[in-house]
Amino acid sequence: MSPTTTPLGPDAGTASRSRWLALGVLSAAMLMTILDGSIVTVAMPAIQTDLGFSPTGLSWMVNAYLIAFGGLLLLAGRLGDLIGRKTMFLAGNAVFTAASLLAGASTGPGMVIAARFAQGVGSAMASSVVLGILVTLFTEPGERAKAIGIFSFTGAAGASIGQVLGGVLTDALSWHWIFFINVPIGLATIALAIRALPGGRGDGLARGADVIGAVLVTGGLMLGIYTVVKIEEYGWLAAHTLGLGAISLALLAAFFVRQATARTPLMPLRILRSRNVSGANVVQMLALSAMFAFQILVALYMQKVLGYGALDTGLAMLPAAVTIGGVSLFVSARLSTRFGARAVLLAGLALLLGAMGWLTRVPVDAHYVTDLLPVMLLIAGGGLVLPALTALGMSGARADDAGLASGLFSTTQQIGMAVGVAVLSTLAASRTGTLLASGVDQASALTGGYRLAFGTAAGLLVAAFAVAAIVLRRPTPDVASEDAPPAEVSVQNA
Repeated sequence: MSPTTTPLGPDAGTASRSRWLALGVLSAAMLMTILDGSIVTVAMPAIQTDLGFSPTGLSWMVNAYLIAFGGLLLLAGRLGDLIGRKTMFLAGNAVFTAASLLAGASTGPGMVIAARFAQGVGSAMASSVVLGILVTLFTEPGERAKAIGIFSFTGAAGASIGQVLGGVLTDALSWHWIFFINVPIGLATIALAIRALPGGRGDGLARGADVIGAVLVTGGLMLGIYTVVKIEEYGWLAAHTLGLGAISLALLAAFFVRQATARTPLMPLRILRSRNVSGANVVQMLALSAMFAFQILVALYMQKVLGYGALDTGLAMLPAAVTIGGVSLFVSARLSTRFGARAVLLAGLALLLGAMGWLTRVPVDAHYVTDLLPVMLLIAGGGLVLPALTALGMSGARADDAGLASGLFSTTQQIGMAVGVAVLSTLAASRTGTLLASGVDQASALTGGYRLAFGTAAGLLVAAFAVAAIVLRRPTPDVASEDAPPAEVSVQNA
């Protein structure tokens, strides 16, 4: 049979149904990844008690996953272009599912940390190609906006469900089940993905995967993320921080030099010439630094200052996830179709800035309805920001670079979240320490630290707004890239 360039196959009706089934599969995989990230934070005290973690060692429950996930995304995205995105997606979900089973069966700290690292590897493999697959399935602007809205909704749903479900599973069963729950989800996702996802072939490993570039960027990213997550322990100006940071920057600089000179580069630098690709990734790092820190720091404020329990905190945060998810699912696509993704992005950033500004005035004795609920509603701006950024960031990707652009976009997500948590948590802790030393009571000192962090987050959002307004362009309806036509995937007629 001759190859046909189409989202899924020659039959339009079957293709349409299959595309939406494929979107469900991709969304389920994202749900599992996000769910795992938020569900672990709630169960960490129980894991510490059961497995005998030290307070310092417990942080590696998060760090091992984050380092593997963020460090391997770019390499996994490029390999997805070479061996086939469906193949990479299936392999990633298989690794994640097996690692979840190992994590749930863990009997000691070393075993569970190794399993978390393996989960990060699997998540990187699957997540790196998800957006690349999505944009090849939905090339019409209206449908693509709707699909991205649904996809973004699952991310918000995973965050909220994880916080609540983590408390329920840990209290009702045991912490082991926060990992075991991934196994049936993972197996079902794999089974459906085999049937639903397009089976386009990759470019082939013969084109070269640039092993030297892969080593440089993976080593640089892993070391950089490790340095960031350890800032709170060592401090900004410690020899440990400065030394490892310098090595990380040197590796990344060498990577870019390599990409400019290699015959088959891992990341062709042409992808950064698109204003929408480069600009959207910068905006994403700034915005997610603020948004992810919001999720962590507001939860800490509720527990350490207001005295909320873990389950109460999850329920208190639920309106934020519901508003983000609702806006992503029902509002974002319509607004993007009518006004364009750039305008929607700017509106969303303005709402997020309002939320952070509100948090800079939170009192020690806050009332939920008057002091926190308005923030949970304003944070709905995230439901506009994330889909719009995804649409703009992927709009500059050439057909043969869609997997790479997806990996790059996911990489900047992880970098933004890691940097945001490390920087804002360190600022909050430093300010709290200064206030305590001056004789302020603990609750007031903690609140002062969180206020500083929220003010800094607001500054990050101002910078994100400025970059978005100056750099990003509205994609034309019939052109998905400044440099190339809309991405498609070539498959064989059945």
